[in-house]
Amino acid sequence: MKASIRKNDILLIAGLLVVAGVLALVLTLSRRDGRMVVIRYGSEVRGQYALSETLIVPIENGQGGENILHIEKGVVWMEEANCPDKLCVQQGKIKYAGESIICLPNAVVVEISGNDELALDGVTN
Repeated sequence: MKASIRKNDILLIAGLLVVAGVLALVLTLSRRDGRMVVIRYGSEVRGQYALSETLIVPIENGQGGENILHIEKGVVWMEEANCPDKLCVQQGKIKYAGESIICLPNAVVVEISGNDELALDGVTN
């Protein structure tokens, strides 16, 4: 039996492409620029820095783990890590509110906040 594309198949594909395009546009336009970089080790806040600063921040977890965070020109990235997989380094640069870099082996979370103040979460409320 030979498979053929019918008119309804083309309409379905076109409709899905339009919906995907609209969703991508909405997500892109709703992004907010970040203002603060919040560094956490477990549930403890280890540092909070303005995204506009230029800094290299060493992050030690007290158990032999170390990460080197780089903040420059409104973007943040994990420059180095002594964890085995280095996924946090490979993640690349972040700059929008809500984005994060997570190093599970070293229990380090770097978050971008859209506010100048430290955001409260469900644990700290």
